[in-house]
Amino acid sequence: MKTEFVFHPKKWGAAVLALLILALPACKDDDEDPPAPPIVNEEELITTVRLTMVPALGGDTAVFDWFDLDGDGGNAPIITGDTLLTGTVYNATVLLLNETGNPADTISNEVADEAEAHQFFFTTTGSGLSWTAYGDVDANGNPIGLASTWTTAGAGSGSLSVVLRHEPDKTASGVSNGDITNAGGDTDIEVSIPFLVQ
Repeated sequence: MKTEFVFHPKKWGAAVLALLILALPACKDDDEDPPAPPIVNEEELITTVRLTMVPALGGDTAVFDWFDLDGDGGNAPIITGDTLLTGTVYNATVLLLNETGNPADTISNEVADEAEAHQFFFTTTGSGLSWTAYGDVDANGNPIGLASTWTTAGAGSGSLSVVLRHEPDKTASGVSNGDITNAGGDTDIEVSIPFLVQ
């Protein structure tokens, strides 16, 4: 006996529709997955820059502070200079903090962790003080600037400048010697603090 198959839309329609819906996700092409979001190097807030200078042959430590809790705009930063001795070599370190939280976040640790992507630049105006050399290098042998050496000559006064560049071209002309002219990159922080040499 021959069995005849007859399609009944009312009887089979719902079942066919359900199979089609279940099959749709399986047809999805992996190439159509949305691309992963790019990795963003989130810029950290720096509220405090502290340059501490210790005489190489002993003596009083000098501390230069720049503090701006509310960031760009708002209240003016609180800037505290210090006094240095004439004819002295100083070993200096830079501390960067974000003091909007408790405890404060030590941003200079992140600079050290990402040393290849950061470099400090130092300059002075006035007389009596000059930046001498970097005191640290990254894994590629290029300078960082978390440590540095400064020298005082005769009595004088002026301002010292601290600039932190992100992604500078450390191989560009003059950059490894502290010349920011060809460094490129983005400025993470730039501050100026007064000094007195006597």
